[in-house]
Amino acid sequence: MPNLVEHKQGLAIWRVSQIGRRPKDYPPGPPTLPLIGNLHQIPNEKRHLQFQKWAQEYGPVFSLMLGTKVMIVLSSDVVIKDLVDKRGVIYSSRPQAYIAQDILSGGLRPLFMQSDDSSSGGVWKMARRLSHQILNISAARTYVPYQDLENKAMLLDLLESPQDFIDQIRRYSASLTTQMVFGYRTTSIQDARFKQAFGIFDRSSELIASRTAVMLDLLPILRMLPEFLIPVKKEGREIHRQERKLFRDLYLSAKQGIDKGTAKPCVCADLVKLQKQEGFSDELAAYISGSLLQAGSETTASILVGFVQAMVLFPEVAKEAQAEIDRVCGDRMPDLNDASKLPYIRACAKESLRWMPGFFLGIPHAVTKDDVYQGYHIPKDATVILNVWGVHYDPERHPDPRRFDPTRYINDIQSSIDAAINPDATKRDHFVFGAGRRRCQGIHIADRSIFLALSRMLWAFDFRRAVDPGTLQDVVPDMDEVVDGIMSLPKPFKANIVPRSSPKARKVREEWAEVSKQLDQKTLEWKDVPKGLIWGDEQPLLDDL
Repeated sequence: MPNLVEHKQGLAIWRVSQIGRRPKDYPPGPPTLPLIGNLHQIPNEKRHLQFQKWAQEYGPVFSLMLGTKVMIVLSSDVVIKDLVDKRGVIYSSRPQAYIAQDILSGGLRPLFMQSDDSSSGGVWKMARRLSHQILNISAARTYVPYQDLENKAMLLDLLESPQDFIDQIRRYSASLTTQMVFGYRTTSIQDARFKQAFGIFDRSSELIASRTAVMLDLLPILRMLPEFLIPVKKEGREIHRQERKLFRDLYLSAKQGIDKGTAKPCVCADLVKLQKQEGFSDELAAYISGSLLQAGSETTASILVGFVQAMVLFPEVAKEAQAEIDRVCGDRMPDLNDASKLPYIRACAKESLRWMPGFFLGIPHAVTKDDVYQGYHIPKDATVILNVWGVHYDPERHPDPRRFDPTRYINDIQSSIDAAINPDATKRDHFVFGAGRRRCQGIHIADRSIFLALSRMLWAFDFRRAVDPGTLQDVVPDMDEVVDGIMSLPKPFKANIVPRSSPKARKVREEWAEVSKQLDQKTLEWKDVPKGLIWGDEQPLLDDL
């Protein structure tokens, strides 16, 4: 009997001693410490830079030991294609996200749902199928009039208050999304719903990326501590309460408009029909639509703010782009029909997506079965990180990566979806929209919104550096200063945005005056369902389910 007790004690001690250690057959990674592994080496800020360094040192597949958990980091286009795309059946889940999903989302946000969990797996698959139906290429074309209108509104806003360009860009992307999702415009940056939605998103992003959130996932026993010791839980629940009410109110308002026959074309119109067929709750419908609002708005906004910063830092690019627009468009504004005739502008859009990708480390995936890749063991339940920053800023893939250089893509005529499904992983242009079965379904809409915004801003405005009134020296934005969170964008910076000429400023006003005739002048909402525009980008319907 004593020998058996001693054996059990020895086994327990041995097991504890293995916590934090990297098994020999795991992908390589930085040296570990007992119990904590690599946890102490993950910085609180600018984690993407540390992950980039590790990728350069340990290769395109490396591992981090985080206590009893393991994180597998994928840092090359080929590796992401091989695992997340080709083996999507087992790489499409999400790791447990206590703060992000349980506390902040009440388990309702499809973005963080685990694909194979019995409590949410069926819901996630249904939500994915619904998103594919309501955001496919054909549906995306329905919303072109919204994109045209909101773009012209943004140009007028930039003309009248250029110092607020970050807010104006956020309003543009938000109003596009509120129209496409809920059928109403966000007409002002002072709109209460706009301010609340983005206030919630900004704070939620900070909490999700916090060290506390990480620790609660790595050591679930910590969740049992008294709430006063984990104040993030109380704050998170309050944020969820506010968000749930906001999303529910928006969805039910859209639903009521549909029942009355007053609603404009929007995602909720399709969602209401599908809800009747599938029988899911208003709460889930609200979170499906609300999540589209947040993701669609902030992704586009972060990329466009990054683009403005790039134009301030690299004025030669703006000049080259404007020369092309002037040759093709002259005095008229560019539109979507010009895309094929503006290869440099298309390349600017692709370079913007590479240069400021928003989700620097993607949204974590999880593997649902043990796997082997390149001789390495990848264990079941491992968190899988798509190192988007590492791929985008790999000097082998993109020489001089910190330079904004559209010529990298000058001969690339692929759309984002074409590039994402290209069998040759090295031909993929960027990874902003994720990979595999978790890839963003609104990719077609984002491509159009970004191209339209870039081309027309360059047509109408010059982007100059602000001048310090004290020193009279140019204020140069620091491209390395970013807002940390689950999604990142440049920290606020100054820019001097001025119209390129008086005729162009006048044209901005005239275009808005013309398109706004279709709006009710009191509410600034569409009077009637807008007539579709004509565009020349017909593509076959792609089904990647």
